[in-house]
Amino acid sequence: MRKGGRRSEPEGQPPGESTRPTRPKSREEQRDALLAYAFRALGQRALSASELRSKLERRSEDAELIAEVLARVQELGYQQDEQVARIETSRRGVGAFRVRQTLKRRGLDTELIDETIRSIDPDQEHAAAVELLTRRWPSIARKRDPRAAAYALLARRGFPGSVIWPALAQVAQEAAESGDFAEPDHE
Repeated sequence: MRKGGRRSEPEGQPPGESTRPTRPKSREEQRDALLAYAFRALGQRALSASELRSKLERRSEDAELIAEVLARVQELGYQQDEQVARIETSRRGVGAFRVRQTLKRRGLDTELIDETIRSIDPDQEHAAAVELLTRRWPSIARKRDPRAAAYALLARRGFPGSVIWPALAQVAQEAAESGDFAEPDHE
């Protein structure tokens, strides 16, 4: 032993690596490790089944083991695609188009996506667009073409035109009536 209680490494071996061969993990140990990883991943963020499967595939090549772990976390209620869809629809300032796009990207089933989009209340979507525009109106009103800027903002956020135009008219009218954020005249 060297001074300080450390063992000296055999010549030619990188520091910190053991000379003992590691025994392969049993299937049960692999499953437990993969299950623990799945719980950690789900503890950080709600993941769709597709997202969780992708993360598990980076940790293991055993498709059967991955399917077993995924089924177990679903059985215990830790992973539900319906919950992921509910979370996306409850996001503030986001329209139905953005929700659909996000759910597709996250790998949810088309049927569940369609059901989720149908469940969005048009009045709530209108209210969300109005709320977003009201918050942003002071900076939007200073732009060269406030209506175009407002439309672009809401379109980027996934609101359909059928929601954008009434929301834009409402916010512009309220701003003009209050005199706080009147649209500038640009000629």
